[in-house]
Amino acid sequence: MNTRPRTTPAALARAADTWPDLLAIADGDTRLTFAQLRDHVRDFAAALVARGLDRGARVVVWSPNTFHWVIAALGTHWAGGVVVPLNTRYTGSEAADVVERVHPDALVVVGEFLGADRYAELRKVAPELPVKTVVRVPAGGNDPAVEGVTDWADFLVSAGDADRAEADARAAAVAPDDVSDILFTSGTTGRSKGVLSAHRQCIGVAQAWGECAELTPDDNYLIINPFFHSFGYKAGFVAAFLFGATVVPLATFDVEKVMAMVAAERVSVLPGAPTIYQSILDHPRRGDYDLSNLRIAVTGAAPVPVSLVERMQNELDFDAVLTAYGQTEAVVATMCRTDDDPVTVSTSSGRATADFEVRIGDRGEVLLRGPNVMLGYLDDPEATAKAIDEDGWLHTGDVGTLDERGYLDITDRLKDMYISGGFNVYPAEIEAALLRLPGVHEVAVIGVPDERMGEVGRAYVVPLEGHPLTEDEVITFAKEKLANFKVPRSVRFVDALPRNPSGKVLKNVLREEKS
Repeated sequence: MNTRPRTTPAALARAADTWPDLLAIADGDTRLTFAQLRDHVRDFAAALVARGLDRGARVVVWSPNTFHWVIAALGTHWAGGVVVPLNTRYTGSEAADVVERVHPDALVVVGEFLGADRYAELRKVAPELPVKTVVRVPAGGNDPAVEGVTDWADFLVSAGDADRAEADARAAAVAPDDVSDILFTSGTTGRSKGVLSAHRQCIGVAQAWGECAELTPDDNYLIINPFFHSFGYKAGFVAAFLFGATVVPLATFDVEKVMAMVAAERVSVLPGAPTIYQSILDHPRRGDYDLSNLRIAVTGAAPVPVSLVERMQNELDFDAVLTAYGQTEAVVATMCRTDDDPVTVSTSSGRATADFEVRIGDRGEVLLRGPNVMLGYLDDPEATAKAIDEDGWLHTGDVGTLDERGYLDITDRLKDMYISGGFNVYPAEIEAALLRLPGVHEVAVIGVPDERMGEVGRAYVVPLEGHPLTEDEVITFAKEKLANFKVPRSVRFVDALPRNPSGKVLKNVLREEKS
């Protein structure tokens, strides 16, 4: 790979030329070679052009991990547009907030998924949806026709030769510094922030991740991490097609289904949160499946015990287990290498990659600098200036140490964020939602240990006098307003929250509670 592409259209074109007959995506009965993937992407891009999408326009993708997501994202880029992924666990209210802020030209949305119709939920909250084109991804079964919504298959064949020629011209004109995507991540203020990245950054972090994982065209990469997250998107399918690996997407996690897919698809690369590997190791029917092709595991987002690393290598026969560290604002900043020992993997997040510099600043805060730090936050120059200082250092809010080898160990968080099942959870967002529940006077949310999820939320609620509340009422309200991974699993009612002299809630005191 002498000439590295710096945009996703250039990367896809190179993959189709280099490995035209190699399998790019294996999604159940849908099998697409790299040449076929490029053709589908061109069709999608041409359809967007035919619908009036301009260069730089935004396309929201709200759908699970299937081949449709990959085509929609790459097709948006091919047409010169910007991808805006939406978390499939979002409620209609959460999705509407993002849609109203990005003003997309198109929305790609799944039919009924996980027992809910995402588009119906969105229209219920935002009946005057400001989107010209809505494309429905089939969810299986007989999806009913919806007025104003175009079926996926119909959309792909809706463009003509002139539209395809225009899309190809736009793909060739996409520049490395053009915005490729806006990924939304919750902030400590309680409202999500849109992180803007350029094509060169999307490709740069994917290239670095693939090099550390030593991806090859012989690899089959099972992507459990959601495509709406940078782990499933940039360190996922983008990394795969840079190195000619086959993407095997998984829409919903089920441990037995994972083992079956590993066996059937001869999966060799299996990244994910530590709980995924623990679930496989502890499964009573693990021996029924041939997992011998597993080669590389990449994990993080939660502590990884040395014993887990050793069991993964000894019992699951992984050649290498790697840990990594990053944020949406930087994607992957440090990563272990395949020759690192289990103790290093367990006690660190690896050393700098993707051209990042790493240093420890005031109060032990991890600072990152390099060409792959985000462009900034959407429509929020104040937050951008707060996050990236005048010298270009991204202030991560995480506390860590660097050893003499340059390996990073994350020891704490300046922020209150916790990680539940691999998802970042920001208490301020949950607290803001719960304060709208009648009868709640004050609330503080922390993460508490959970054997399966790593951490789950616990809400400490101060009720208004004369307004008794129950734990079920608080949790039910949260479920109506928030994605499931954000919903507190327990509630404690207290007379007052612990505070310091300046009035700041002392969450460390709450964390010291034993039960």
